[in-house]
Amino acid sequence: MTAPSDRRSPFLPHIDAMSGYVPGEQPRDGEYIKLNTNENPYPPSPEVGKAIIPALDGRLRRYPDPVGTAFRDAAATLHGVTREQILVGNGSDDLLTIMTRAFIGANDLIVYPTPSYILYRTLGELQNGRLEEVPFDNDWTLDPLAFARPGVRLAYLANPNSPSGTCLPPAEVAKLAAALPCPLVVDEAYGDFAETHCIGLVADHPNVIVTRTLSKGYGLAGLRLGYLIARPEIVAGLEKVKDSYNCDSLSLLGGAAAIKDRAYLRETRGKIIATRKRLTAAVRSMGYNVPNSSANFVWCEGGAPAREVYDALKARKILVRLMKYPGRADGLRITVGTDAEVDALLVALREIVG
Repeated sequence: MTAPSDRRSPFLPHIDAMSGYVPGEQPRDGEYIKLNTNENPYPPSPEVGKAIIPALDGRLRRYPDPVGTAFRDAAATLHGVTREQILVGNGSDDLLTIMTRAFIGANDLIVYPTPSYILYRTLGELQNGRLEEVPFDNDWTLDPLAFARPGVRLAYLANPNSPSGTCLPPAEVAKLAAALPCPLVVDEAYGDFAETHCIGLVADHPNVIVTRTLSKGYGLAGLRLGYLIARPEIVAGLEKVKDSYNCDSLSLLGGAAAIKDRAYLRETRGKIIATRKRLTAAVRSMGYNVPNSSANFVWCEGGAPAREVYDALKARKILVRLMKYPGRADGLRITVGTDAEVDALLVALREIVG
């Protein structure tokens, strides 16, 4: 029997129309120098294993703490806030999803800068929301009045931004928050590499929500853990939306151990920032325009054609991220790896660009 030719798609029309988010390449074959997804080049704190290994016992047959109380306490102590101001998620992308589900319905407006994190568009499309992008100024700043569009229900700000690595100071973010009639999510996925942060704005701006992840600064991208800081009433509302057990027991244990080991974070952060400085100077000398980065990557525009350089690097088993934004020339986002990885990249780049 043949299927009826007029059978409709089982998906909602706005889901059918989506392109979907495409993560960076995760190769399964061969050995690559992987500088494309902003993973930390150093292993996590040894305290993580010490916390997880004893838990590989009968406790895993039981559900985890649904709100991650012990981790919330550790994060609250770290940031000088209360437990009730912390919500834990399966990576910060989970938290971005929870907030978009909580705040956005069909045709509601989401505003975010461009070029920036492309997942914001995907999350808005999943909710059948309207999306408006606000271009960064040439100096990577934003006009608060341009950002505060009429009818906006949710605003996203990656800070430090991806792909540029640039960071708005807290005073400028406060101006954005004051101009907005809706939640402003300050996505600080790369905040551990910056000199400033916006967590202090939560006290004076009820609409500010700050997200953090353990994937970047703490080297735990494979463990999947993130958290947000907001007013207690915001956290209480978002708890209604999250999955019942959105974080597993091992992630919660390992994450708490990681954020308590401040000395290890300072050590690896210092290495990454030193290598970032050297990488920035080197690619600038090859003709690329590179903004000052506050993240663990650098953004390269201009110079040799991005697509050709990307392909030539991949042929040499070196992966960087080729990124395309409407109205702009393609660019390359290069993760800061170990010194040896960056040395190999620079040798290859010099060969390619001549």
